[in-house]
Amino acid sequence: MIANASVPVPPGRQQAILGALLLDANRVVSGDWLIEAIWDGDPPSTARSQVQNCVSALRQIFRRLGEPSPIVTSPPGYRMRVPDHLLDVGVFGQLTARAATAERAGRLEEAVDLLREALALWRGPVLGGEVSRPLRARAARLDEERLGVLEERIDLDLRLGRHRRLVGEISGLVEEYPLRERLRGLLMLALYRCGRPAEALAVYRAGRVVKVANVGLEPGKELKRLHAAILAEDDALLSGHPGPGGADPKSISVPHQLPSGIADFVDRESLIEQAESVLSGENERAPGLRILVITGKAGVGKSTLAVHVAHRMHADHFADGQLYCNVAGMGAAPATPADVLGRFLRALGVPGAGIPDDLNERTEMYRTLLGGRRMLIVLDDVTSETQIVPLLPGSDRCAVIVTSRARLTGVPGARLLKVDTLSTAQAVRLIGNVIGFDRVREEAGAADALVRLVGGLPLAVRILAVRLAARPHWSLATMLKRLADDRHRLDELSYGDMGVRASLRLTYDALPPHAARLFRLLGLVAVESLPMWVVAALLDDDTARSADALELLVDSQLVDVVVTPHSRPRFVFHDIIRLFARELLADDQQERAATTALERVLGGWLAQVQWAHRKIYGGDFTVLRGSAPRLWLNGGHMDGVVADPLNWLETERQNLCLAVGQAADYGLSELSWELAVSLVTLFEAHSYFDDWQQTHLRALSAVQEAGNRRGEAALLCSLGSLHLSRNRLGSARSVLSRAQELFEELGDIHGLAMTLRNLSLLYYVEGDTARSARACRQALDGFRQKGDLVGHAHVLGQVARIDLDAGRYESAVDRLNTALAICREVNVPRVEAQTRHRLGEVLFRQRRYDQAKLVMGEVLAVVRSDNDLVGEGYALHTLGLICAETGDNAESERLLRAAIDIRERIMDFVGAARVSLDLAALLDEWDASGEAITLAERAVRTFADRKVPVWEDNARDLLGTLLGARRSLGRRASGL
Repeated sequence: MIANASVPVPPGRQQAILGALLLDANRVVSGDWLIEAIWDGDPPSTARSQVQNCVSALRQIFRRLGEPSPIVTSPPGYRMRVPDHLLDVGVFGQLTARAATAERAGRLEEAVDLLREALALWRGPVLGGEVSRPLRARAARLDEERLGVLEERIDLDLRLGRHRRLVGEISGLVEEYPLRERLRGLLMLALYRCGRPAEALAVYRAGRVVKVANVGLEPGKELKRLHAAILAEDDALLSGHPGPGGADPKSISVPHQLPSGIADFVDRESLIEQAESVLSGENERAPGLRILVITGKAGVGKSTLAVHVAHRMHADHFADGQLYCNVAGMGAAPATPADVLGRFLRALGVPGAGIPDDLNERTEMYRTLLGGRRMLIVLDDVTSETQIVPLLPGSDRCAVIVTSRARLTGVPGARLLKVDTLSTAQAVRLIGNVIGFDRVREEAGAADALVRLVGGLPLAVRILAVRLAARPHWSLATMLKRLADDRHRLDELSYGDMGVRASLRLTYDALPPHAARLFRLLGLVAVESLPMWVVAALLDDDTARSADALELLVDSQLVDVVVTPHSRPRFVFHDIIRLFARELLADDQQERAATTALERVLGGWLAQVQWAHRKIYGGDFTVLRGSAPRLWLNGGHMDGVVADPLNWLETERQNLCLAVGQAADYGLSELSWELAVSLVTLFEAHSYFDDWQQTHLRALSAVQEAGNRRGEAALLCSLGSLHLSRNRLGSARSVLSRAQELFEELGDIHGLAMTLRNLSLLYYVEGDTARSARACRQALDGFRQKGDLVGHAHVLGQVARIDLDAGRYESAVDRLNTALAICREVNVPRVEAQTRHRLGEVLFRQRRYDQAKLVMGEVLAVVRSDNDLVGEGYALHTLGLICAETGDNAESERLLRAAIDIRERIMDFVGAARVSLDLAALLDEWDASGEAITLAERAVRTFADRKVPVWEDNARDLLGTLLGARRSLGRRASGL
């Protein structure tokens, strides 16, 4: 950073931006504030780009001087990084802080010297020259701070007996600042101590005339009290200083209003350390009032944390007392600032008759009484900035803690501290603190389950703990059972005057109608996290109004926002809050409207899944479509689907699976089965077999209950694919036979073709190649009639496999080339990779190993890039066999073992056994350790258990060969 150098900056916008950044050095200054600072509420349409250009120009100035730019981009704006020792205001803050320390230690001479050094840094008004109104207002804060320090220095000089030399200096200041009552009081006191009481009284009279003429008010109470003391020739004026801005300490009460701390408070050390750092000001670069806003959702423990921190900091930092008020901002009758000030002034020793009626006068008296004192003010349950601002002290020796469910980002200089739910360990420790750790240790599993059931919400955890403490005969398992029914869970989370429902109700009742309606509707949606389009779908409103309603819920901490790099914001419901929203929705009379809203959301999921399938398969190929309504989204909501459809499906997997079940629960069977079968695109590619089964069985129950025969057939056909993937041949035969019957009865050519394709695979695995070939021919006819090109390519690959087994290599190659042409035409890389894999097998059988290895290497790269574990397992298997034929035994073994590992990971135990057979045959040639026999024995068991007789016979043949070879080797060894 350049020091002691003059750097010219062009006047106008660049100087304004530089000034704004320096006024808040080392803090983020938003782009909106910079626009306000330049154009004062009337920006042009290009304001944001002009700000960016100015920042760029300022950076260039530093670079031309050979220095790195101190201006860094920090969303939502910029930050000017300046070391404290290079910024006058930073040095000023350090010097005044040291002076305060010296004063407390009684070293008044040192304190005065430090304050003089600090004041000497000022060379005129902050941001001298023509600047905008917003910048001038911000700069005025520093000018005001300088005057306060100047008054403090004069006050210390008076205490050191230097009144005679001060009269001239203070007289000039009073002339410059005629309405500043503390300066006028200091001049009156200096004159009185110089033996000039008549002049002191004249200064008072002149000040009264000025104030009445300019603002229509009488002098303040402190100045009046000093005037009365001079008239009475009070001897205390010759030693003490009860003047304005520095009231006599003996006249102020020392309040201790904090509620008692909670004995079983669970330490949240990180939060406590952050809070204490803010309140102590240890990391502040310049003096100023320290304000900590503790924010979080209802029941998260904001008030408990605030009181705990306040008690911890009292003795060391705020020995002059604490003021506390529960503003009850969420209640029916919140306290007004005037009410709170009235309470605080009484606590500070002001008699009721002396408390002004006017809010501004109360604020002035309050700040006067706190001037120079070290006090902590705790304002609990605040809802808006307007409740806070009149209650803020004027002294930087004080600090303020605010708790609020809103984020209150508009409080100047405030630091926000977000309080979240408890971790499992913290919540269990809280329960143990209340009921005893022996009970918790005896039922550790139940304790963890209780915490998970209430999402670690501190209020809920505490209610559970006190209920268990009040009923020592209850086990934790009993409490867990009572909470199991989510319809009555909120009933259980109530004890005495503590209740989760009541706490949430306060927040909900404060919402405007459109936000309250959105909150209720959100209770409908069973998702892990909400994308923004869901909100628009629920409200049937894709305008900014729906986004505004959601932001109100975020501000009220009813919904949490999650922002991840390179993605749009997501919104999350705490489980307990979701239950509350569902309760409200159940009481809502517009039940049909709610179901319609849910149908729009589910239609939105279906539309996106359909679009993802189209992008992956080049169209609506190899999937059955129904008549469920779609909600086609506008704007950028489809960006993720379009950019990377398989990744989008992966990201939304949990939400989509939940949507299938929710559609079934609400009797939307058509939506349920369509969503389920459409998700096979993901389930098959990433081997999510459990999700595949669970979604399909849930949807199957719904369609069977509704008599939806086509939906039933589609799901049975898809379940047949799943059973084939898992080599459950009996189950596959059962569901595919039923699907074939239904599609034939319905005359559904496309559905029948899909089923016959799956049946052809089943017949092939069972060893009935003739029947498999017939099913393939029928499936090809159906796919041709329906124009399903990808389905056609799939079946061509299956026919090629039959040709390959029969040694008809040229025929197999012809069919595969036709399939590849189709894949390239519709741009379906995954199916193309599967077809190329089959082509690699043909090349391998033809002993064209170099070409086969090249093709399989390309296939492996594609399936790995798509995270296609099934395809990767097949590719590794074939590559392993190729390497064995070319003599690369070590690489062959590595690849085959990797293929076995992948097959077992995706629960394809039959596939793993088939690879194991090949590895066993190769190990028998290379290795005499006996592992080959172990692999073959395990494969025999697998094929027998899974009822795959053809492969069981192959495995038994190999095992017999291996055992025979081992016996022969034994006989030769014994003959030696």
